[in-house]
Amino acid sequence: MLVKNDRISEIVDGKRVIVKKPELLAPAGNLEKLKIAVHYGADAVFIGGQEYSLRANADNFTIEEIREGVEFANRYGAKVYVTANIYAHNENIPGLDDYLRALEEAGVSGIIVADPLIIETARRVAPKLEVHVSTQQSLTNWKAVQFWKEEGLERVVLAREVSAEEIRQIKENVDIEIEAFIHGAMCSAYSGRCVLSNHMTARDSNRGGCCQSCRWDYDLYQLSDGREIPLFSEGDAPFAMSAKDLNLIRAIPVMIELGVDSLKIEGRMKSIHYVATVVSVYRKVIDAYCADPDHFTIRDEWVRELDKCANRETAPSFFAGFPDHTNHMYGTHSRKPTHEFAGLVLDYDPETGIATIQQRNHFRPGDEVEFFGPEIDNFTQVIETIWDEEGNELDAARHPLQIVKMKVKRPLFPYNMMRKEN
Repeated sequence: MLVKNDRISEIVDGKRVIVKKPELLAPAGNLEKLKIAVHYGADAVFIGGQEYSLRANADNFTIEEIREGVEFANRYGAKVYVTANIYAHNENIPGLDDYLRALEEAGVSGIIVADPLIIETARRVAPKLEVHVSTQQSLTNWKAVQFWKEEGLERVVLAREVSAEEIRQIKENVDIEIEAFIHGAMCSAYSGRCVLSNHMTARDSNRGGCCQSCRWDYDLYQLSDGREIPLFSEGDAPFAMSAKDLNLIRAIPVMIELGVDSLKIEGRMKSIHYVATVVSVYRKVIDAYCADPDHFTIRDEWVRELDKCANRETAPSFFAGFPDHTNHMYGTHSRKPTHEFAGLVLDYDPETGIATIQQRNHFRPGDEVEFFGPEIDNFTQVIETIWDEEGNELDAARHPLQIVKMKVKRPLFPYNMMRKEN
């Protein structure tokens, strides 16, 4: 049975408040996404360098970009963690010492690691770096967590397959920071321990090359006397192994009361619209619960907000217990989000009420759009007139990254975003 942790809250002015607020950890696939994540309320971001990271297809960061990202995050009091979570082969050993030293010199707070080689090397050559055990280690029990605690590590990232009850037992038995996923993709294998990609495409999923073969369409056959007998009829929906994406917005109060130290959003390859939307929603949920946990309720508007950027069905997965077939996707892999990202606000003139916007998707006069951002309440309006940078009236903003101007009915701020309903 789940019980509240007495170390999590205190009575202040006759009201219970949360004094151990968890870190909100966001993904950042490039420097722009890092700045958006921090601006929209992330306490920390995790990024990948150009080596030793499991997201080979993400933009990833040079050392110079990591340094710039750390400087930006520091201005907001946020931390930067770097993933170095591949399982290294002999060819990955040369250059490791220099890379880890460079991360330490850049001011990175910690690294997320799976391979003991990288762990031991970091402790030897870059001792200021915190070392966090990656979810690639598939940690699901307190004895395994205790092992890494005794090895001197500061934090463990739990497997996605851990339930709330198992988290409670881990926190009760081991005094170590716990990081747990709250939102994003789920792997059909055990926390990323998959070789389907290797087998089908020779792309190593444990060195950053996963082709996501569990999301492909498959036809099912039965092999009988050397013959393939189809187990489907014409027009049947294709079979897929794909798990629904994780969504634990309703479980955040439980995770806070359990004492989870870091709540992690997955998605370094997602858009800045996704990062901004998901981070801002979970920021609101965490802050609202911590301020007044005994009178907290999940608002429908928060749940709907997540649908504005999601393109796959979601489920609570393993958190409430072992998932059944309803946590899987059969015959379909995605759905349209309710909204699409239309523009990024660059500037706002309070005297004229005109905003300068960088186009991210086609929009035109007559479209109803919604603005959102950490400094404002969401509001909608119909676009009246669009001008280019020289003041020429346009019939549409149709060119990628085109800079346009338009009158808005409320003040806006840089990094606010504009979207429209699909």
